[in-house]
Amino acid sequence: MQTNLASWASGTDLGNEADAILRRCVHCGFCTATCPTYQVLGDELDSPRGRIYLIKQVLEGKEPTQSTQQHLDRCLTCRNCETTCPSGVEYGHLVDIGRKIVDERVERSWGDKTRRTLLRKAMLSPMFAPAMRLGQRLRGVLPQSLRRKVPERRDAGPLPQVARHARQVLMLAGCVQPAMMPTIDAATIRVLDAVGIGARIAPGAGCCGAVSFHLDAQDEAVAQMRANVDAWWPLVQDGKVEAIVMNASGCGAMVKEYAHHLRHDAAYAQKAADLVALVKDVAEIVAPHAELLRSRLPAGTRAAFHPPCTLQHWQGLRPLSEQLLVDLGFELQPFADKHLCCGSAGAYSVLNPDIALELRDRKLGAIAVGSPDVILSANIGCIGHLQSGTDTPVRHWVEVVDEQLRRAAPG
Repeated sequence: MQTNLASWASGTDLGNEADAILRRCVHCGFCTATCPTYQVLGDELDSPRGRIYLIKQVLEGKEPTQSTQQHLDRCLTCRNCETTCPSGVEYGHLVDIGRKIVDERVERSWGDKTRRTLLRKAMLSPMFAPAMRLGQRLRGVLPQSLRRKVPERRDAGPLPQVARHARQVLMLAGCVQPAMMPTIDAATIRVLDAVGIGARIAPGAGCCGAVSFHLDAQDEAVAQMRANVDAWWPLVQDGKVEAIVMNASGCGAMVKEYAHHLRHDAAYAQKAADLVALVKDVAEIVAPHAELLRSRLPAGTRAAFHPPCTLQHWQGLRPLSEQLLVDLGFELQPFADKHLCCGSAGAYSVLNPDIALELRDRKLGAIAVGSPDVILSANIGCIGHLQSGTDTPVRHWVEVVDEQLRRAAPG
């Protein structure tokens, strides 16, 4: 695609990056076939090709409007289009650039700005955990619109003494997962313990930055990235840990991009690159030990595995994850359109509920054909979103493996 960037964009870091991405796009339209929002809305401007055209216009000098902003907001950032694109267009990075530039030029309405700010601050607030616990206690009397956002609380269970293991890894503290579903972190620690790996959380580490990055606070997100690098670096530098393990694919996808987001920061660029090389999804750590675990697990659990977009399109880990589950004894039930987004997409389901719920119901309808006993996934957002529309249990796969191991243990 030919480009002619405006003078304010030409020669800048963002302009150069965007220009390189735009020039790879040949407008073939393959991406429209796998874009969830285009399938729901049928509007070319709500497809990757249409959004690329809008971003190109802005970079070439056309003033963006609230309509431009809305079309970019509606993108789920699932990156399904990147998996489909024959030209290797890095659409995810391009839409990040487009959103940043448009948000600097288009004033959001007071209501929209307030909603996005409150959502971001609430999710990152130290009061989020006690508020979530209160909501869980009152869940039975909450309106349906709120109840579907509040998961039932389950006991996390006891944790093992992990310091005895020679192999040690770090886990991300995260922001919402410990409060909403503490069982995921606890299960991860126990499953890793079962294969001889100790997992711990580094003091000072927190949110991966995804919440802020996708809610108009990219500078705040970069500060959160630096804070995590600072927390992890001394332990990694001393050789005390072999990996940084992610059990939320959304966080894993973001952390694996730290090197990209910090590439122009002289103090952090190399550290970020070194840390990213150590970032692993929990499936990548468990997979080599599948045979050991299989001997202790039952066979024949009928399960549907919903691979989050951040797992399959951002990180390319769907094949490994599915093979791991098969190796662990699960009978995976196939279903249509597994590559499509479920509609969760971080805060998207709150900001765009109509689209999110339609995508959720399409996904659950496809899964229901196989009549699974449990729906497995690998990201807290997808788990909560899908569970809000079905009575079939929706769990992180590591939770189910942990429960099976605990049932099989003597006593």
